[in-house]
Amino acid sequence: MIWSLIKISVFILAVIVLTFGATLLMDMPGGATIQMGGQEATFGPLELAIGLVLLVVAVWLGLKLLSFLVATFRFFNGDETAISRYFDRNREKKGYEALSEGMLALASGEGHLALTKAARADRYLDQPQLITLLTAQAAEMTGDKKKAEESYKKLLESDKTRFVGVRGIMKQKLAAGDTETAMALAQKAFALKPKHEETQDVLLKLQAEKEDWVGARDTLGAKLKAGYLPRDVHKRRDAVLALSSAKDIWEEGNSVKVREIAIEANRLSPDLIPAAIMAAKAYIKDDKQRYASRVLSKAWGVQPHPDLAATFASIVLTETPVERIKRFKTLTKQNPDHAETKMLLAELNLAAEDFPAARKALSNLVDEDPTARSLTIMAAIERGEGADEAAVRGWLAKAVSAPRGPQWMCDNCQHIEAKWSATCSNCRSIDTLTWKRPPEAEVVSPTGAEMLPLIVGPDPQSAEVVEVNNKGDEETLVT
Repeated sequence: MIWSLIKISVFILAVIVLTFGATLLMDMPGGATIQMGGQEATFGPLELAIGLVLLVVAVWLGLKLLSFLVATFRFFNGDETAISRYFDRNREKKGYEALSEGMLALASGEGHLALTKAARADRYLDQPQLITLLTAQAAEMTGDKKKAEESYKKLLESDKTRFVGVRGIMKQKLAAGDTETAMALAQKAFALKPKHEETQDVLLKLQAEKEDWVGARDTLGAKLKAGYLPRDVHKRRDAVLALSSAKDIWEEGNSVKVREIAIEANRLSPDLIPAAIMAAKAYIKDDKQRYASRVLSKAWGVQPHPDLAATFASIVLTETPVERIKRFKTLTKQNPDHAETKMLLAELNLAAEDFPAARKALSNLVDEDPTARSLTIMAAIERGEGADEAAVRGWLAKAVSAPRGPQWMCDNCQHIEAKWSATCSNCRSIDTLTWKRPPEAEVVSPTGAEMLPLIVGPDPQSAEVVEVNNKGDEETLVT
């Protein structure tokens, strides 16, 4: 409001000044006479002042007209002028509008509209990188793989967009199942941007699929340095990858190096059962049974597992069943309430034909947590104690529908594996296999009764041990 009052005051003051000046000029005597072509005109002071103002305005308009004509000539001549800049601004405005509409169409899933807008933007804008990227993504959305690949290849020509181009082609090759080319492109993308998380994940997965364990460990280290992986998770997965590389070395016969890698993997992750087993086997091969026993005992204390017991049994093969029970106390005194410990002790006593001790070791496991393995052991105990065939078959019938116990199961896709590996064979995830009970009894544990023939032995006078296979049929393991 104050500003409006000031403007009104200034206007009134200007009118007063002009009126006062005009009055002075009208009252001023004298004037000027102009003769031209026999004509004579006399002007007073006020008329002369008005004429002078009009003359100045006319000169200004003439100069502007001349400037416009010069600019028009330069425009048609191809020079940059205000006119050309005006048209350029209009073209740029239209181009950016088309580019914005194309990006919005891409975000809303309208691939064909995005392609149309990209083509329109290309006519108006000199932004080949942005337009090519929009075209590539829109072509991917519409399923035009050839056009998308051509667009991504154009992005390879510039240092600024090379990574985007490599990543785009890499994703296309992955979708097409060309893992060899995708692997090479992932390595190139990783070299361009070592801290790019998605590229690290893709490269790590491909390296694991190709069993490039050394490269996978390097990529895992890069994820740790970039801050995308907690240190404890890195230690665990590094142990898993190291163990996988040790398997290849084991096949080459280098037991010393295998032992070193397996022991290091076991140190990094004490609950990694395969690491303890491989380290123990390497010790056994080098005739270092004491060290093997120590590694297996420590692993059993962390997580009892039938494979640990089987490897522990292989340390000494010439002992009697009673001697074996005594030696196995190193394991059985740990986690005595664990189901695996109870079943192991029952199997050991079965081998020694001490059936009451086997029943006592099994305790109430068949009632509180029945599994196919524990029920099969109970059937063997019944047969060993001389029970009738109906009682034995009754326990075996229960085993058919009983849960199969813990399995190697993928935490990511819930797929069950027969044996441990670094990656899931179904979803290819790394370090997702866990020894746990599946939600449904789907697969008989491959180690469910492996200890029975080992412990019972080949004595032809011993009781027949029966296992229930995956189809519900009875299989005679030892007769």
